[in-house]
Amino acid sequence: MGGGLPKQFRDWGGRPLLRATVEAFLAPGMPPLAGIVLAVPEAHLEEARSWSFGIPCAVTPGGDTRQASVWAALLTLPDQPMAPVMIHDAVRPFPPATPLWEALDALNQYDGVLLGEPSTDTLKRVDAEGRVLRTEPREEFFRAQTPQIARLGTWLHAFHAADEAGFSATDDVALLERLGLAVKLIPSPGSNLKLTTPEDWERTRPR
Repeated sequence: MGGGLPKQFRDWGGRPLLRATVEAFLAPGMPPLAGIVLAVPEAHLEEARSWSFGIPCAVTPGGDTRQASVWAALLTLPDQPMAPVMIHDAVRPFPPATPLWEALDALNQYDGVLLGEPSTDTLKRVDAEGRVLRTEPREEFFRAQTPQIARLGTWLHAFHAADEAGFSATDDVALLERLGLAVKLIPSPGSNLKLTTPEDWERTRPR
């Protein structure tokens, strides 16, 4: 997104994007939350602690990586191993209600659940030189989204095991997959967008 202010604290319709993302989860029709934990940079701790959402909200310093930040947030939660915990990107301000309800229901049968967007592109597997090896069946591929959901005890076990092994991943359920746990994907629309580029920001920003 460019230098300067972290994008989760940039103005998004008169409020920081991170705050707008949290408030989207508190909208009518969304699954009710028991509480929230925000992992934020040290420089923004006081700002985040000044926000009020009407439910308990803890704020903790983030780590050097996304994975470290998530683990720090998980460690602040009450000791309720069976409690479902949703991990969500700070810069996805459009969480979809219906897939999220489906994901929480699926947690009764699976160790973890995530939202994902079906691939609409033809996918080519290539070698190191860019030579096409084959065309992959796109119905088997999804773009991973958040929230990603598991019970607190499952998350803590997976994050601890990853730390012990020096394993890192770009999303959270990969830590469950590594342990052979059963993870379910719930199809979700492309509107559950992660704001990554200036073009994303300008196209979706409230006017």
